[in-house]
Amino acid sequence: MFRSSALLRSLAPLGDRVLVRRAAKETQTASGIFLPADKTKDPNEGTVVAVGPGEKDVTGAMHPTTLKSGDMVLLPEYGGHKVKIDDEELFLFRESDILGKFE
Repeated sequence: MFRSSALLRSLAPLGDRVLVRRAAKETQTASGIFLPADKTKDPNEGTVVAVGPGEKDVTGAMHPTTLKSGDMVLLPEYGGHKVKIDDEELFLFRESDILGKFE
């Protein structure tokens, strides 16, 4: 899913969960000053890596997720479950926790 090697693990989200790769931390200000990595905030933007099939309501009807792989999304400041896959940190969010999608 992430690389072509057969030794690497992949993760397929279930239900309405969305697997997101957060954008890289800003380590330099607009004026060119470099910031220490531990003093920078996690960005609240990310790229969707994989999505689950959707969620069933109480009647059993399936509601598919509206996001797709490759979408740029706005994430909440806190939340999500950190998942480490092959030395890469990814985050699992419920679709309803994601604040928006960039067009």
